[in-house]
Amino acid sequence: MIMAESGARLSYGELDERSTRLAHVLREAGAKPGDVVALLTDNSIHAHEVYWATVRSGMYLTAVNNHLTADEVCYILDDSAATALVVSAALHELAREVGRRIPGVSIRSAYGGRVVGFEDHESVLAAASAAPLTDQPCGADLLYSSGTTGRPKGIEPRLPDRGVDEPGDSLVDLLENAYGLGRASAYLSPAPFYHAAPLRYGAAVHALGGTVVMMERFAPEEALRAIERHGATHSQWVPTMFVRMLKLDERVRSRYDLSTHGVAFHAAAPCPRRGQARDDRLVGTDPVRVLRLHRRCRYDAHRLASVAGQTGIGGHGRARHGTDL
Repeated sequence: MIMAESGARLSYGELDERSTRLAHVLREAGAKPGDVVALLTDNSIHAHEVYWATVRSGMYLTAVNNHLTADEVCYILDDSAATALVVSAALHELAREVGRRIPGVSIRSAYGGRVVGFEDHESVLAAASAAPLTDQPCGADLLYSSGTTGRPKGIEPRLPDRGVDEPGDSLVDLLENAYGLGRASAYLSPAPFYHAAPLRYGAAVHALGGTVVMMERFAPEEALRAIERHGATHSQWVPTMFVRMLKLDERVRSRYDLSTHGVAFHAAAPCPRRGQARDDRLVGTDPVRVLRLHRRCRYDAHRLASVAGQTGIGGHGRARHGTDL
């Protein structure tokens, strides 16, 4: 795990140990499979350790939108019946206000600094056991809608009937077998962690032994710099990111070596067809495989070879993975 700008790193050994310690903390405090752990964070290297501590304990992780008001955050915590809340000190004002209003959430910690009403995350982990867990039932995420049509609504999936280290995750299988993700891969995640795609795809990359490169926040030129600096092989974008990168001067876009980059996932919403032909060229000069994931096009995969001036714009049907259009 690497933070794109700061270069902060978390090895697999550290991720395993820290998430194990936090899993012990949760269990010893009385949390059990099926319970909800809420996470209020910025894009932080510690976010995934909270995810894995939760998921390897058969619990649900609810990553909360950090742009919500205290009222909205408290509603989600109450509606999800969260038993634990982990926060980032980067959001200390919001976290402090939320913490003051949730007396029923007894398990609380804050990383990255002090937050009134929360235990220090590092101290909590240091005091916990690092012994391997005797059982690791697989948990899941429980995410909430944006609430644009009313209150945010939680989407609670059925918990998998398997261990966290056992096969059966369809997203992991898809990314490995259709898009070549594996131990040699570096996945650039430019979006906020609380969204479904960054959270789930990042977790899938970890399951496959690859490297997650998380941007602290999206910025057009910084995204291209991150691909070059960290040798990103895969990435994920939404249309507004493509639009902002297209507004960069061509001399800026051509300044970066993007030759390692082979697969771009385009999610969240469709791009205009005219924009598709242009945004495909942002991810490098070598043939790149693009998977468009949005409401009107579930698996709109196509190859393009911009070196030869050939581009493929997918239709709105369901293409087989690897389809050349």
